[in-house]
Amino acid sequence: MQNRLLGAAAPGDQTATRRVVGGTVWNLLGRGLPLLVALALTPPLVSALGIERWGLFTLALGLVGVFGVFDLGVGAALTRTIADRLGRGEREGEDVLIASAILLLIALSTLLAAGLWAMVPWLMGRALAVPPDLEGQAIAGFRVLVAAAPLVVVNASLWGVLAAHGRFRGANLATIPVAVLYYLGPLLVLPVWDSLAGAMLALVAARLLNTMSYAWLTRDLLPFSAFRRARLAAVVPLLRLGGWLSLSGVLTQASLYLDRFLIGAFLSLSAVAFYATPLDLAMRLWILPVAVAQALMPALASSFRARPEETARLTRRGALLISALVLAGSIVLSGGAETLLRVWLGPAFAEGGAGVLRIVAVGILFSCASFAPGSLLEAIGRPDVTARLQAAVALVSIPLLLLLLRAGGIEGAALAWALRCAGEWASRNWLASRLYPPAATALHRSAIPIGAAGTVLAIASALSPPVRLVLLAGAAGLFAGLALRALDPDERAALRRPMHLLRATR
Repeated sequence: MQNRLLGAAAPGDQTATRRVVGGTVWNLLGRGLPLLVALALTPPLVSALGIERWGLFTLALGLVGVFGVFDLGVGAALTRTIADRLGRGEREGEDVLIASAILLLIALSTLLAAGLWAMVPWLMGRALAVPPDLEGQAIAGFRVLVAAAPLVVVNASLWGVLAAHGRFRGANLATIPVAVLYYLGPLLVLPVWDSLAGAMLALVAARLLNTMSYAWLTRDLLPFSAFRRARLAAVVPLLRLGGWLSLSGVLTQASLYLDRFLIGAFLSLSAVAFYATPLDLAMRLWILPVAVAQALMPALASSFRARPEETARLTRRGALLISALVLAGSIVLSGGAETLLRVWLGPAFAEGGAGVLRIVAVGILFSCASFAPGSLLEAIGRPDVTARLQAAVALVSIPLLLLLLRAGGIEGAALAWALRCAGEWASRNWLASRLYPPAATALHRSAIPIGAAGTVLAIASALSPPVRLVLLAGAAGLFAGLALRALDPDERAALRRPMHLLRATR
């Protein structure tokens, strides 16, 4: 299926296409299987924690995402640098580069985690509306989680090393059981230790197991002797590139989770739960673009210097593949928002969160589609423009969030989130086209079906159920027709071959 969506590869890019497809499949398995477990275990977790503690738990999961920016972008810069070196056939000194980067990451994340540890009481007691009877649990639980910050950044870097070398199979086979424990662990601990601290300790244990598995998989790339030869000078180029990646990551994480903290401050923890749970459900679709992008970015980094035509084709195929996969999920979430939440979590969430889910189902399409031009910008070594874009978006989106939150409550916050996603997608496409002209036509051709389908989704979310369903079906058909026109003739021919074979067997 993915081979067809990516289209027929030209002779010069068949290897790159196979690598992207293979990596995407393994990444989907590595994230999709734990996702099914997470969806199944969320209702008993909500029941075991209660609405207010569940709201805190979702904030804690968001905090883990924030930890990813503690590496100052060194981890992402390491992935891009290794992929670029592999594309040029340079391997000497790679182990020292990796070891130096990891030691620096451990030092930086430990210092930053210590500062966050000291801020936890203020965060729980002043910034958030935490009930007094939960404040002790919240402080203890968040401090346990903060202690795991070095594990988070080291895991991300080791994953990046494996991705740069195309070792997606082993990385995902190691990730799946750990990701399952991320939800199963707290559920097993809570009956014995009914505290947020116990639930957070289970999350930390899962992260530690993840670190051990990645270290084993990279043992041939990172021998222990490399740590004795580590030196700061080896990572100076990574710090230059990583500074912009870090700033972009900080702004991304802040924009992703600022709305939850503002809702907790201005409304209530129950409102956080009714907003964050539908949003988290929609954001589960991120496994699709992440699965593609983690395979796509190293391929682009290896090809953009010498093979621009191949790079353009891979970018267009990646954008269309991501959007085709995510659009199906967006349609399901928008058309069945109330039913999904009622069956999954009960009538209270269906009543309180269905409107949020319909709105964010539109935003998630644009958010996921922006991964393709974002991967290209990162691959060509221009994360600085992404960081500047994030800053510009924040200047507009934060006041918009405050305005719409005050005017429309959690549905207003959801609208602000969706508008930010659409604006960021359009801006990334424009920037990637300007900075890498060989891909400009490919990005324009892929943007037309994505923009058209997203517009129809947005209109449908505001209409009554019968009309909404008709428009959602129309969005799927419109995207399919325009996506076919975006393909090259040889790619359309590749899609026709299975149809000819089917007719011949009748």
